[in-house]
Amino acid sequence: MTEPIEPIAIGPLTARSLSFQWLCLAAITTLLTAAMLAVALPAALLIGPMLSAVLVGALGATVRVPTLVFASAQAMVGLVVGSALEPAVLASFADIWPVLLLTVLATVSASSLLGWLVSRWKILPGTTAVWGSAPGAATAMVLMAGAFGADARLVAFMQYLRVIFVTVAAALIARLWVDTSGVEVPETVWFGPVDPASLGITLGIGLLGALAGRLVRLPAPYFVGAFVAAALAHNGFGVPIDLPPWLVGASYVAVGWTIGLKFDRALLATAFKALPQVVLSILALMAFCGGLAWFLHWEWGIDPLTAYLATSPGGMDSVAIIAAASQNVNISFIMALQMARFLFVLLLGPPISRLVARWAGGRQATGSF
Repeated sequence: MTEPIEPIAIGPLTARSLSFQWLCLAAITTLLTAAMLAVALPAALLIGPMLSAVLVGALGATVRVPTLVFASAQAMVGLVVGSALEPAVLASFADIWPVLLLTVLATVSASSLLGWLVSRWKILPGTTAVWGSAPGAATAMVLMAGAFGADARLVAFMQYLRVIFVTVAAALIARLWVDTSGVEVPETVWFGPVDPASLGITLGIGLLGALAGRLVRLPAPYFVGAFVAAALAHNGFGVPIDLPPWLVGASYVAVGWTIGLKFDRALLATAFKALPQVVLSILALMAFCGGLAWFLHWEWGIDPLTAYLATSPGGMDSVAIIAAASQNVNISFIMALQMARFLFVLLLGPPISRLVARWAGGRQATGSF
């Protein structure tokens, strides 16, 4: 695949030194991310740095995250996602497989239809709309999309916008449904004690997985390789995947900066032009999943809040936090459905996106990381 030509940045920061540009980026990121964390906005450590990078990029910044740093950040994210495959959640798949199958197929079909419409109407090009509509873990979908010909920047725009919509809606519904005023979400200890041996083993698993992914030419090799290695080590051999919060946060920042710095003014114009249609597609998917939750309640007797959180199309980590803060919900059921859908999209997302894009008659975009 031909690498996309980097946009020529023109703006107030273009003539300034790289050190000054990095300083501006770091300062804006600190202020914006701190504000987002203060009001508990979802995925703040990703969205804050990404929006900050978009801003300095629009102002003409020419700095870029080094390739090695971005590859390491992808591996860290892969370790985090792989370690989320808890044995208890995997074991629950066999008990509720009819519900899992129905929910996953229905949600993926609905999101693919919406992606097909966005692509067919030429609002966004090729597989970009399909990956942007995929109801999975947003960061993973962005990393995977870039390896399959989609414009990862626009995919990130769609995915993280949906994360915000879905998470805010889920939090509001949970707050209205049950009284969570007395429940406090545990505060993250960013710089707590670290076990050097455990951290070394975890980083070694990530390194081996990333190198193996590169060697066998997996899509998004560093992310997928580390994801597979972490899942096998954690579930097959009981190895704890232990990453300090500050390292995970730094990885999210690196991913956010990498995405944001690749936005130029022309791409921003495309994103804003497509904003009304993208918002409508997000609301349509949310409404469909709400109807699916009602069906699960009506057909299987699953309580409505559990069904709604389980079928929420995105923001798996945020949904987990909301579920933990809610009373009388089945957290295992919620995480089983969320994880099953993520694994389905992770494994079958590439062929589905190519098939839907072919039906839409669109050409694949060439933008990638």
